[in-house]
Amino acid sequence: MSSSSPDEAQTPLTTAPYGSWKSPITADIVSGASKRLGGTTVDSRGRLVLLESRPNESGRGVLVLQGETPIDITPKDFAVRTLTQEYGGGAFQISSDDTLVFSNYKDQRLYKQDITDNGSSPKPITPDYGAPAVTYADGVFDSRFNRYVTVREDGRQDRSNPVTAIVEVNLSGETLEEPKVLVSGNDFYAFPRLDPKCERLAWIEWSHPNMPWDKAELWVGYISEGGKIDKRVCVAGCDPKYVESPTEPKWSSRGELFFVTDRENGFWNIHKWIESTNEVVSVYPLAGEFAKPLWVFGTNSYEIIECSEEKNIIACSYRQKGKSYLGIVDDSQGSCSLLDIPLTDFDSITLGNQCLYVEGASAVLPPSVARVTLDQHKMKALSSEIVWSSSPDVLKYEAFFSVPELIEFPTEVPGQNAYAYFYPPTNPLYNASMEEKPPLLVKSHGGPTAESRGSLNLNIQYWTSRGWAFVDVNYGGSTGYGREYRERLLRRWGIVDVDDCCGCAKYLVSSGKADVKRLCISGGSAGGYTTLAALAFRDVFKVGASLYGVADLKMLKEEGHKFESRYIDNLVGDEKDFYERSPINFVDKFSCPIILFQGLEDKVVTPDQSRKIYKALKEKGLPVALVEYEGEQHGFRKAENIKYTLEQQMVFFARVVGGFKVADDITPLRIDNFDP
Repeated sequence: MSSSSPDEAQTPLTTAPYGSWKSPITADIVSGASKRLGGTTVDSRGRLVLLESRPNESGRGVLVLQGETPIDITPKDFAVRTLTQEYGGGAFQISSDDTLVFSNYKDQRLYKQDITDNGSSPKPITPDYGAPAVTYADGVFDSRFNRYVTVREDGRQDRSNPVTAIVEVNLSGETLEEPKVLVSGNDFYAFPRLDPKCERLAWIEWSHPNMPWDKAELWVGYISEGGKIDKRVCVAGCDPKYVESPTEPKWSSRGELFFVTDRENGFWNIHKWIESTNEVVSVYPLAGEFAKPLWVFGTNSYEIIECSEEKNIIACSYRQKGKSYLGIVDDSQGSCSLLDIPLTDFDSITLGNQCLYVEGASAVLPPSVARVTLDQHKMKALSSEIVWSSSPDVLKYEAFFSVPELIEFPTEVPGQNAYAYFYPPTNPLYNASMEEKPPLLVKSHGGPTAESRGSLNLNIQYWTSRGWAFVDVNYGGSTGYGREYRERLLRRWGIVDVDDCCGCAKYLVSSGKADVKRLCISGGSAGGYTTLAALAFRDVFKVGASLYGVADLKMLKEEGHKFESRYIDNLVGDEKDFYERSPINFVDKFSCPIILFQGLEDKVVTPDQSRKIYKALKEKGLPVALVEYEGEQHGFRKAENIKYTLEQQMVFFARVVGGFKVADDITPLRIDNFDP
């Protein structure tokens, strides 16, 4: 289970226990390489502008104009980030005349900035309410009325149940005005999108108890001479023949409306609205997912490159059976030409001048943006180059990278399989004895409606380069495999996900790839719940780590924010299910050590969740540790906290079940009921 390059093959390998290997992929490198992308767009000259979240600046979001020398657009005392629906996204937009509107993290107000003027200072365009109780996301410019149309979440009356609406923000004049409501009445809104003449507005809306991937509606409103919406039509989601979740509406240059929905085959495919007959037609049917669940605003999974009466050419990405594809769809031919570029896992696509900016990664490339130059017919890639990387220096560690293997394994239900990415221990300088099997860390992803993607993640490589086996599980309920697979989790959260994580670990043990006595599990948020549930209700794992995980489902429901407040009703069931699937109610069933990590400003999973399970396990006498971080919310953004979490997980596991000593010089934290 080691790999080596031809040059390194001459160097004799050191035989050492799994987990004890030295690696140049340190926790400092992992935490420093955790820059995130929060969206991409282009300015009036076609230059790429992207939102970069920087762990070394406490996670500050900075807009960067790419070029020979990248330029920070965002002044030092601002940070671009919205807290709408807690998860944010869609925090900025640039107009055709290079006016930038963005949401400022500290006060959550919208600001306007001229990006053509280097010394331009942002000016607020929404009122100051004295506290960040009002947030904005996912906006578009309306040139007809010189306004900004955006989703607003208003918690002035009730922070736990804010009112969501689509509003207009005036861009002319010096006086600040209260935004005016354009569309309201439903629980949630997203994707307000204007046609080229600013005469029609499309948007997505949905209501409790649904999440947007369960059931949603796509509407089009017709804008009057006075700027109001005087009539509207439901394009998708209102026909009782279909249970569907439309998403990502987009107008072509000819004024045709495209969007993604899963009405026919249960997979998110691209469709087009025939306005004259109010019909919906599929552009390119495929058992693949052309969109992602709407956890964050502003996703952009496809771009309309060319639109004419004869044909539409659309650049898109899709997921099929655990793999990503980048292609150009020609609806007149009913064809999709695949593009071959260095990235193999794709997220957002942005249309530039004769090119595409594609956000993605691969098994050996970290999250990056590639510029893909197209031929004159816009059907083939002439060239591609990486223009932004979350960590441009990581390729020097490529010999240490573990390349994932996509595995399919049986579940508890006969005939049903689940999926995962398995990473074997990999280090060109080490091997282990033939008699030893490696410790295995099972990762249960968050969401739980999310998907592990098999692209380079230095967090994973930190483990595998030290001699750990690692598996990232796409349990039943994960996206990327269609509606039927996603709905396996309905009313079965805490059962299906737990069974699949346990089943995956046992499958790898039976395949000879892991040590049955050193099976570990870790997860964050919903993945933290799966971790705790697996440790409470199954006897498979020997130790676990919960990062801001759920211990008490009833508490999550009572304290959760509006977006997810009804989510777990569909995932769990009745009051009896809430009780019986909450690990906190069955502390007597825990029998192994656990380490917990928690942000103290987390509004999604409040600190009381971790404190409650910590106190109960400590009183029971199990080895347990709790780490709390000031200033962190749901997910850790500060480099020092990312580093500490990673190092302490590894040392904790090594001390309590590993049977080896880690090579790194790490001062372990104190473990209750373990250390004297």
